Amino acid sequence: MSAIPNSVSSSVDSCDDGIPYPIVAVNRGIIVGGVLLALWTNQPLITTLILAVLLPAALFGRKASPIFRIGSVVLKEVIAHAPKEDQRVQRFNNIIAVVMLGAAQIAFILGAAWLGWVFSVAVAFAALVALCGFCVGCFLYFQFRINRSRLFRAGARAE
Repeated sequence: MSAIPNSVSSSVDSCDDGIPYPIVAVNRGIIVGGVLLALWTNQPLITTLILAVLLPAALFGRKASPIFRIGSVVLKEVIAHAPKEDQRVQRFNNIIAVVMLGAAQIAFILGAAWLGWVFSVAVAFAALVALCGFCVGCFLYFQFRINRSRLFRAGARAE
């Protein structure tokens, strides 16, 4: 018996048009590697480049993602039989990363470099943990999906 309600699990199980896991892993690896390189070289501009790469995917979905487009060509043989991740969850994850990296850019511009690095490292840490098997963004996405009716019903009663 699944711990995820049917309304959520059915959307998770139907990932025929999902994103192949190797491309998801490359996306996460670019985030981790890019932020580590930015830290090592003390170059916040590298985090800006990561933001620029993730932004099209967050705004327009996988078809606009440079990582998805290049990965689909370069990893064609690998992704042919690879498991797929739900594209809605991955877009949600990219939106979280874009928001946090955007906050990092604002912090860098305002002279609060330490805060910019905190936001950047938090994104990289979440991506690293996801590469190791636990996706924080996925957990948040499913918690929202499971509890949204309770959240919105409670708000309607308060009025």
